[in-house]
Amino acid sequence: MNNFLFSDENLNQEHESSNNKEDYWDILVVDDEEDIHQVTKLVLSGFEFENKALRFHHAYSAKEAMDLLNQQENISVGLIDVVMESNHAGLDLIKYIRQDMGNHDIRLILRTGQPGEAPEEAVIRDYDINDYKNKTELTAVKLKTLLYSALRSHRDIQTIGKHKAGLERIIDASGSFLRCNSVREFASTILSHVSEVMGLSSSDIYCAAAVNSQSAQAEHFRLLAASGEGVEPNTEAIPQNVKQLFMETHNKKHSHQTEFEYIGYFPSQEGSETMLYVSKDSALQQTDRQLLAFFANNIAMAYDNIRLRETVRESQKELSYILGEAVEKRSKETGSHVKRVANYSHLLAKLYGLNEYQSEIIKLASPLHDIGKISIPDNILNKPAKLDDNEWKIMQTHAKVGYEILHNSSNDILKCGAIIAYHHHEKWDGSGYPQSLKGEQIDIVGRITALADVFDALGSDRCYKPAWPLEKVISLIQSERGKHFDPKLVDLFINNLDEFIFIRDSYPD
Repeated sequence: MNNFLFSDENLNQEHESSNNKEDYWDILVVDDEEDIHQVTKLVLSGFEFENKALRFHHAYSAKEAMDLLNQQENISVGLIDVVMESNHAGLDLIKYIRQDMGNHDIRLILRTGQPGEAPEEAVIRDYDINDYKNKTELTAVKLKTLLYSALRSHRDIQTIGKHKAGLERIIDASGSFLRCNSVREFASTILSHVSEVMGLSSSDIYCAAAVNSQSAQAEHFRLLAASGEGVEPNTEAIPQNVKQLFMETHNKKHSHQTEFEYIGYFPSQEGSETMLYVSKDSALQQTDRQLLAFFANNIAMAYDNIRLRETVRESQKELSYILGEAVEKRSKETGSHVKRVANYSHLLAKLYGLNEYQSEIIKLASPLHDIGKISIPDNILNKPAKLDDNEWKIMQTHAKVGYEILHNSSNDILKCGAIIAYHHHEKWDGSGYPQSLKGEQIDIVGRITALADVFDALGSDRCYKPAWPLEKVISLIQSERGKHFDPKLVDLFINNLDEFIFIRDSYPD
């Protein structure tokens, strides 16, 4: 076979040299003649494409090639003989690769020494191959030319595939960003998704994200997240070169990159800017940079959205407190009461097992629990003595009035506030008001706020009583387990009493 294969060229006599590089182009040679394998390796010895050498895999039958392909996922090019264990073994292998394996990335080149067994036009028409060559026409130069063409094609297919996979991961990450309810949650999401977008393990890259005002000093950036940092990332803990790059990027107002680093700069119309730094031990490919730029742009837009949502939430929180405090001041109680009740309710909700969003809604809505008291006359609201029966009936109307004030809103906080206002004077045993609901007929938000409100009211001075000592308050709550209060909530409260006392002491009257 050596007498005619590559007959027009002088062969390079060097044997395949050892290559210590991590990256190779994997080439599969399928032929039943050992000479073909040896001469192919000899001719392509020292061949490189885009600084990557070749790594050969050898099969001497179609069956052996099938087994090898099922073990090796990264074959770039297959050089396949037509006639091996049968006159059409190579053609059967082509069908197996394309149809059974569904592998459309590998570039397949048929080589035959018996063209009569597989007419060229029919094979090219009927089989999904990338080239068809008679062994006698393959000189060394032509084989190398063929391989350059095949590898370029495979590289482009892989690039498209990597972009597609990366974009799918970016879309998934963007959905995760939209589900974030705070900048803190958003920051941890950045770290988890940067490595996914690049298709790497999080240990293979270093990542840091920062924000700043476009008009601020460069060193005033705020670190959102950094690899290895805790919930509250510390600007001083990031490497000095990363810190310097953030400041340079702020001053230059544009993204830049080195062989191993990418730092993206994305300004917003509101005057803020987001910066993303990513580095890895091996060189960043152009595809990596493109995906990171797209991903970082999404980070910038998501950050602006989350900051806006936080601003809205803070505004809603302030309005809840202001409304709640206005009612408390009418009844000559302190504004700290609504803050304590809000935080007690938030803690109880989390202990009960409600998710963070539900717990936060209860926290923002619970200050509105007594908003219906705006309808109660001052002489009843601030009476220092016990209310008579008629006055008590008037006082009880505040629960329904509060519900009627709030329930027509489409806002989640106000809708929750309506339920709390209506239900927080109901009792577990059914003896409460205004509807005499019992057990789990009382909405969980009402049950939670009821316990939070009573705990704080008993421990605070009121126009009709002095504050009770803590031991007396706890004793009453325990005695009302299963009567006034949900038994599970009482148990959670008692078992975590120190946390509730900490909240009480954090918001003194």
